[in-house]
Amino acid sequence: MSDIETATSGPASDKSELPSSGPASSGGGKPVVKDAKKDAKKDEGFFSFLLWLVLGVVVLRSFIISPFNIPSESMLPRLLNGDYLFASKWSYGYSKYSLPFSLPLIPGRVFAGQPERGDVVIFKAPPGNDVDYIKRVIGLPGDEVQVKGGQVWINGKAVPRVRQPDFALPVTANTHCYAPEFEGKDAAGGPVCNYPQFRETLPNGKSYNVLDLGQTPQDDTGVYIVPEGHMFLMGDNRDNSLDSRFPAIEGQGIGIVPQDNLVGKAAVMMFSTDGDAEWLKPWTWFTAARWSRIGSVI
Repeated sequence: MSDIETATSGPASDKSELPSSGPASSGGGKPVVKDAKKDAKKDEGFFSFLLWLVLGVVVLRSFIISPFNIPSESMLPRLLNGDYLFASKWSYGYSKYSLPFSLPLIPGRVFAGQPERGDVVIFKAPPGNDVDYIKRVIGLPGDEVQVKGGQVWINGKAVPRVRQPDFALPVTANTHCYAPEFEGKDAAGGPVCNYPQFRETLPNGKSYNVLDLGQTPQDDTGVYIVPEGHMFLMGDNRDNSLDSRFPAIEGQGIGIVPQDNLVGKAAVMMFSTDGDAEWLKPWTWFTAARWSRIGSVI
């Protein structure tokens, strides 16, 4: 049977047949033709487009830039719960952790670059090496790092720390005050958390703000010596961060982190929400956005 369908406008008589000089027509007089080869080419083109699209996304996320979200308050005041940011993937080179699902296709680390003190980095957290964490680089290979009275010391010298005005964090679905002593009101009477804030400046001149909520056990540590190929990381919210001050135990600390675990460098804020949006109320998608944070460099 051919791929040309024929039809007539009525039954043929028993005395004569309707003449046909080409493909028979439908009731409208236009030929009905199925071009199998043309359809196959369309399907092939569509699947080829999908393949290239997926490949492009994989390459983009693996080697150029990738989105990450902030699910905790360990990096207050710079990063808030509900922030979404882009991280540059090329800053420190590439390893299997650069690839989706940490596929072991890259041996070791290629095009390796060492982070600088003060960089905010995304990495796979030890000991499981399967969850993305974000912290700030404090110590590099050969450094001796210690915390005394809440102040960081590097190689026997105290990192300068200057008191700043309290950090006022609005209370939303994504935030809460750690204790009643921090509860307050903003100028409009809205609830906020007022946290003690300090400006810290590392030996290379990098400055940033940190929070110190009071005296805690992690405010005083022994001396950590950073091995070759590793880095000492801390959260900016010093009393609410499971970082290199704690041994690498799943859910309890990360220890001193190998640089091979680096995934990327936090680069720019792409979106931020205070968590008050509701799916069934589309207008809240806009009112919950922290518009002033979008596009800020980290």
